[in-house]
This record gives sequence, structure tokens and C-alpha cells, in this order.
Amino acid sequence: MLNRKLERFVPEKLENTLNLAFYKAFELIFNRGTSVIEKTYRKEDMENTYKVNAYAAKLKESRKTMKAFSREAGKNKVKNLAAAGASGIGLGALGIGLPDIPLFTGMVLKSIYETAISYGFPYDTAEEQCFILKLISTALSKGNAAQSGNQSLDAMGRFISTGAPLSGTFCGQDGPGELPDGPEAHDTASLRTCLMKQASNALSSELLYMKFLQGIPIAGIIGGMYDAVYLKRIANYADMKYRRRFLEQSSPDI
Repeated sequence: MLNRKLERFVPEKLENTLNLAFYKAFELIFNRGTSVIEKTYRKEDMENTYKVNAYAAKLKESRKTMKAFSREAGKNKVKNLAAAGASGIGLGALGIGLPDIPLFTGMVLKSIYETAISYGFPYDTAEEQCFILKLISTALSKGNAAQSGNQSLDAMGRFISTGAPLSGTFCGQDGPGELPDGPEAHDTASLRTCLMKQASNALSSELLYMKFLQGIPIAGIIGGMYDAVYLKRIANYADMKYRRRFLEQSSPDI
């Protein structure tokens, strides 16, 4: 309802501007910003907690031991949602929309990184970055796109665990960022670029109207609130996907 009311006011070029802003944010964080994000949490402590939980699950796999992983990821998610909501609302009150994108992107990646650690997975390799980007775009997709993206993401996780090279098929056949045919389609860096474009497009499409609204002082509070809404959607999906990867690796018959 709100999106339809705002539609006639949103400049035609805004989505392209948002698209580029998200892409640049991913590029900056993956190339130089991961170490900055890591300063916001105790990585070593989280890794030790994972080892304790993994050992308990190995001794006796039960609902209780498996819940320990989600509980750890959940504690971090609550903090991230509160931070995203406060940041979005604060900037929205000032009428700051576009400059919020790097902050929001960083919060999304921080949440996913913490979930990955909670289940014992890295996040700083090119392959894992491809998985994260595919996770983000799939979490925001709907209908057939969500179903096919979900299956592709699970397959990507299995490929990464076996050390098999990722290919351009993981970027899908349609949509922005499609890889061309040829040897470059099997280059992980090219695949990451492709998936960055898809994730950026998914975020800009979903947040288009809210970021426009966030650029209006006071009224932007409503738009800023949606930072937490979309972060929760992505974080919940991340927990589900990393839990599946963990279970598949610990119980190959799943």
C-alpha cells in the first residue's frame, strides 16, 4: 500500500543509483572492509563457542545440542537488529537515505559472518563470498525465483565443501549480472562480480521506496525502520542455510 502511494514520487533513476551504491558497498567491504567488521565482535570467542557446541553435538546429536548453534547465532541477531533499527531510524529522522547503504550493507554482512562462525564456516574466501551473495539475493526473492535460488544455494554449499570449482551456472540464467559463455564463466572472481550485481539488484528493488522515504526528514523514520525488517529476513534465512550446511557435513545422508 505504502509503496504504491510512493511510486509516482520516486525518480526513475533512483533504482539504478541504489543498485550502484549497493554494488560499491559490497566491493568495498569484500576488498578492504572485512577486517573493520571483525573489530565489532569477538571472533576468537565465537570460534571457541562453536568448537564446544560441535564437540557436544558429536558426542550426542539431539535437539538440545543442535539448538545451541542457533541460540548463539540468535543472540548476535538480536543485537544487530537493534543496531540496524536505531541507525535507520536515526538517519531517517535527519533525511539521510543513500549514505545509509554502506552502513546497512555492513550490518547485513556482519550478521551473516557471525552466523557463519556460529556454524563453523569461514566467510572471507572468494567461494564463501559467492555463497553469501547468493544467500542475500535468494532471501529477498519470491515464487519460482526463490525456489530455484534455494536449490542452487544448497548445491553451491555442497560444491564448496568438496573443493569443486564454482561455475557461472550459480549466477542463474536470467537477471542482471549474467555471466557470458566461455572460460571466464568458470572464474570465481567473475562469478563473484556476477553475484554482487544480483544481490545489489535484489536489495535495491526491495528497498527502493523505503530508501526514497528515508531521504525525507522526519518521514524518513518509517523508511529507516525497514532496515531492521529486511535484515531480519536475511538473517533468518542465513541461519537456516548455514544450519543445513552444518547438518549435511556432519550427517552426509541428509
